[in-house]
Amino acid sequence: MKNFFFTALFFILITVQGQQNSGTISGTVQDNSGNSLPFASVLVEGLKLGVLTDDNGFYTINNIPKGKYNLVVSFVGYGKRSTPFEILESNSKVILDFTLQESTENLDEVTINGKSYETKLETKGFAVSAIKTEEASLRNIQTNELLNTTVGVKIRQNGGLGSDVTYSLNGLSGNSVRIFIDGIPISTYGNSFNLNSIPPSMIKNIEVYKGVVPGYLADDALGGAINIVLHNDAKTNFNASVSYGSFNTTQASLNGLYRFDKSGLTVKASLFHNYSDNDYKVSGRSVVVTGLGGVQTPITARRFNDAYKSTGGRAEIGYTDVKWADQFFIGITGSDDYKEVQHGAFMTITPYKDRFLESDALLGSINYQKKDLFTKGLDMNINGLYGKRNRAVNDTVSWAYSWNGERAIDFRGNEYQYTWRSQQEGGPTLAKIKRNVASIRSGVSYAINDHHSVSLNHVYSGIDREDSDALRSVLENTFVGTRELKKNIYSLTYELTAFDEKLKANLFGKHYQQKSTSVDPTIESDANGNDVVVDEVVDSNKSYDGYGFATSYEIVPNITLLASAEKAIRLPDETEIFGNDGDNVVANSSIDPESSENFNLGFRFGNFNIEKHAFTISTNVFTRNIKDRIGLPIETSLNVDDELILYVNQGSGTSKGFDAQLNYAYDNNFGLNFNISRFDLKIENQGIEIDVPNTPFFTMNGGLRYSFKNLIQKKSRLNAFYNVYFTDEFSFLTAQGSNTVGNEFFTVPQQISQDFGLSYAFPNNKFIVSFDIKNIFDEPVYDNLSVQKPGRAFYLKLNYAINKF
Repeated sequence: MKNFFFTALFFILITVQGQQNSGTISGTVQDNSGNSLPFASVLVEGLKLGVLTDDNGFYTINNIPKGKYNLVVSFVGYGKRSTPFEILESNSKVILDFTLQESTENLDEVTINGKSYETKLETKGFAVSAIKTEEASLRNIQTNELLNTTVGVKIRQNGGLGSDVTYSLNGLSGNSVRIFIDGIPISTYGNSFNLNSIPPSMIKNIEVYKGVVPGYLADDALGGAINIVLHNDAKTNFNASVSYGSFNTTQASLNGLYRFDKSGLTVKASLFHNYSDNDYKVSGRSVVVTGLGGVQTPITARRFNDAYKSTGGRAEIGYTDVKWADQFFIGITGSDDYKEVQHGAFMTITPYKDRFLESDALLGSINYQKKDLFTKGLDMNINGLYGKRNRAVNDTVSWAYSWNGERAIDFRGNEYQYTWRSQQEGGPTLAKIKRNVASIRSGVSYAINDHHSVSLNHVYSGIDREDSDALRSVLENTFVGTRELKKNIYSLTYELTAFDEKLKANLFGKHYQQKSTSVDPTIESDANGNDVVVDEVVDSNKSYDGYGFATSYEIVPNITLLASAEKAIRLPDETEIFGNDGDNVVANSSIDPESSENFNLGFRFGNFNIEKHAFTISTNVFTRNIKDRIGLPIETSLNVDDELILYVNQGSGTSKGFDAQLNYAYDNNFGLNFNISRFDLKIENQGIEIDVPNTPFFTMNGGLRYSFKNLIQKKSRLNAFYNVYFTDEFSFLTAQGSNTVGNEFFTVPQQISQDFGLSYAFPNNKFIVSFDIKNIFDEPVYDNLSVQKPGRAFYLKLNYAINKF
């Protein structure tokens, strides 16, 4: 850790002396109604420098040599404009904003071989989806809901806001899928700073890699990775939003950045707050009231011990776009959450009352980014986090409860208490887990020329963990053990671009190293027969190697063949090895790493523009050959534990399938998207090949969007959204033997859920009001282990922005 900070400081001090012999031009492009024009072409005449505007019509062109130039801006269906500008000295910054008029003139005179960020990412060869968050940030949509509309992605959530979430990519799920925030593993931040709590307004875009993960993320992501890229624009801005809706749900966020143009000093901060009672209605085979004689009466009940609250924020200060750094920030991130627990792994006939979890985190951070460090083409990126995370479990109520919220009665009608004196079996607890955590991501890349580049990346993560319980005896707490887990992953990548950028290839190798240490004090007798305290130390230090490639070839313009493969390793994480009482997870110190040979083959057709029509189609066929898959035990009706979870090596298996998606737009007003994912996931268990339980094999999602311009007011816009989600039936438990009678008891039924939303943007897009209806027809929706999710819900959101990102 110390070496990292000294190294970062060394580079920063040296680069202060560097010189930047070029300037930057930036600005916005909009139409005559004040609406942003995304993907407009911006070209510096006479230089091979050009970009497309982002979703908000903003552009930046760096590394422009001293001199006089013309900047040409164009957009399909609009006229073009050309404006002269001059770079007078090193580090000059020019700002030019453009307004384009609608036109039917031919714009062939101006061309730019530029692509949007999403197109560039999706044509590198990886099976990857790039998700834009602008529209979602204006609606009452969680980041997880946004991900759930992505092809090949299935969000597995045990209930409502704040409930436990896992992510499935092409059949591989749980910790096989790694989540990152700006390349830092999200697990470092802890439970109180996660995708349940981070509002989309804090996010610039989301990258979803399926099966094959590029070297720059450098982690043991076996089934894929989701990288959340937060806003890093050095542009003064402010954004605030608040929403309220069903189940007493409140969500608020605040983001702001201020940059002093002369010095480059930049201050930015973000805050969020989420709360929900989660008292939605549930029903089904487990939602009953037990009366006299043990008679069980099915009811429709409201969850009564499922509230969730999270609050957090981040503050950073540093410099942007200065001679010695593109970005340098030091900051602090803090978060806190409270989560009531309604039941164990399954919904049982006796729900919990007054069992709850509390989490908090406080972490310091450092971030340094510099392009063309010392020499052109040499880029450096360093991100580091260090701090503390705490987790507490409170379970001290011994009374049993029914789904009507009242105390449960026994066969004779008497209220009764659990003999183990707590809601969850195992006895009352005030357990605490204290962690010191650290994570460092560093990367250096060098572009040898326009065709060849190499990069070296490293990720370190470390956890020192100490468990205690205030309800244990003094002696027991004196002999509390400690747990330590450290992980280093290195990657080396070579990238090739050839044949006029038609061929792109990415070759990489990865080295994985993990060390775990368990220290448990115990009493032994010394040579003199005296009792002494000694530490029993069990440690493990293992290393593995992986490798892979991704390649793409543009057969004809806008038709690209994509192929990728990887031998990937996934090391068991802290929870799987050491357990976690708060999440009902039992320790398993003997669990082994899992590995997989991942293959993807696909096509990308588009983006095609025909007059006012634009569409993109992409497909992907995949296979995953998995060894020692880590997951929940292959449960049957005879061995299921309805409260606790134990992660085990299920065995070896194969996932095979395909996914496809279509995106269509007309005249920047109408949009349609549709995607489908289907696969088989089989595992060999006790010599028998079976379908992996608790896995939906067939999903489809679709969405429509339409914009009404100048409605009620000039320069205003009303957006209407419709989404539909389909999940085919699947079994959450494996049938016992060959007798299929009664297996429908363990089947999650086919589900169709539909959402509708409206957002109204007032003139200048500073103030936006949105209204959303989730699950319009109040259909029963289930997920992990058949836990029911919320039904129909209504939300209203207000969003205010100044100088949007």
